[in-house]
Amino acid sequence: MKNGGDVTKKFVARMQNGEDGGNSPGRGTAVITRTKTRTKKPSLYRVLILNDDYTPMEFVIHILERFFQKDRESATRIMLHVHNHGVGECGVYTFEVAETKVSQVMDFARQNQHPLQCVMEKK
Repeated sequence: MKNGGDVTKKFVARMQNGEDGGNSPGRGTAVITRTKTRTKKPSLYRVLILNDDYTPMEFVIHILERFFQKDRESATRIMLHVHNHGVGECGVYTFEVAETKVSQVMDFARQNQHPLQCVMEKK
């Protein structure tokens, strides 16, 4: 915004010379501040799979490969973590992506008649 800086300088110069359009008597000064907007990083959410006694391990591996783009080795490692610890992290995403993944997993599990639970939590 090179052009915007030139306009600001001209305005300040006019104000210092008393050329403010006659709104104030004599010589005046003006302070122009520039605010810098910063974008805030979006909050991240962990997508978690919960263990149950009915969903087959192979189905969990399939979920991890299909919806979370995990290779066979990573999917197996996560599935075993879920099996042994009761919960496992599938990935970390922005709110909308995490919400979509949870919904996709839950719908797919229901379609295949499995009670698998998938949740998200703020990181």
